[in-house]
Amino acid sequence: MAASNIVKYGIVGVGMMGREHLINLHHLRTEGVAVVAIADPHVPSQKLALDLAQSFNWPIKVFSAHKELLDSLLCDVVVVSSPNMTHYQILMDIINHPKPHHVLVEKPLCTTVAHCKEVVNAARKRQDILVQVGLEYRYMPPVAKLIEIVKGGSLGQVKMVAIREHRFPFLVKVNNWNRFNINSGGTLVEKCCHFFDLMRLFAGANPVRVMASGAIDVNHKDEIYDGKVPDIIDNAYVIVEFDNGSRGMLDLCMFAEGTKNEQEISVVGDIGKGEAFVPESIVRHGTRVGGRDGVQTLKAENDQIKYDGLHHGSSYLEHLHFLSAIRAKAKAPAVDLHDGLVSVAIGVAAQLSIEKGRFVTIEEVMS
Repeated sequence: MAASNIVKYGIVGVGMMGREHLINLHHLRTEGVAVVAIADPHVPSQKLALDLAQSFNWPIKVFSAHKELLDSLLCDVVVVSSPNMTHYQILMDIINHPKPHHVLVEKPLCTTVAHCKEVVNAARKRQDILVQVGLEYRYMPPVAKLIEIVKGGSLGQVKMVAIREHRFPFLVKVNNWNRFNINSGGTLVEKCCHFFDLMRLFAGANPVRVMASGAIDVNHKDEIYDGKVPDIIDNAYVIVEFDNGSRGMLDLCMFAEGTKNEQEISVVGDIGKGEAFVPESIVRHGTRVGGRDGVQTLKAENDQIKYDGLHHGSSYLEHLHFLSAIRAKAKAPAVDLHDGLVSVAIGVAAQLSIEKGRFVTIEEVMS
């Protein structure tokens, strides 16, 4: 491919997820992409990313600040995979920069609803850039298959969406930033915005109110950072009511390593039911009329995936779709800023519901 047709990427924040994006983009090199720059104030992360890029024969410029990367004018696209609490300022700087840069920002969009709204409003004034939010779970093959089944109408009108995530505790991140709500937005924002996004997608509706119960029961209790004990919850139940009468429920446990599947998703309509299991990559669906004997089981696969990585190929597909949107000069990406905002708003409402011990409306957290 001619050098002029290569889409040039910069990555802001090259910790674990930033390096994951670097590897995914390397697997996309045949599509005409190259990572040309990285920015991170953390020198050990810089070094790891540089070693990785060198192993790919990608010469990259290294910056310690995102503004330097933007001012270098080297990049067409910027991937923002820095700690959650830094997203807001970085996004505002990208959106307000004279040179247009398309953006793929890791979830959550920002840690507060107010910051998300400011980013949404600022981006409206920039018709020359696409901003996609990294809610990539919708690209996981079993989840994508279940979305297809639901949208195909064979389950009828969706009434209930139940998502169970039973997994390992949060991983250790640079300077342990993810151990505190003030940095991450809280577990139900940081981790669960993925699932609230999927609930909206399956229900085909907007959230109205949220009720949650959760606590810190097992993890991080014996950890101390700068004299502070972590305050992030490690388990919760969250109920979300939608404006079309459907309901969603999240069952989160982060001390459940002894489990076969990390995510189990169940969508029930008035005609049938569908389920997806990750990482088994199994999808089951059946109808009320067909009963138990009529339930079909299939293995969900996607031949386009060249790299599974940390998220079962979904990050690879996310990049592939975003690149297509950029090349097609699309009006909007597949997962836009509004999707990012609403997924954060549900998480914030859930955190508030736990704190207050009552239902919280989406209107309350949006105003």
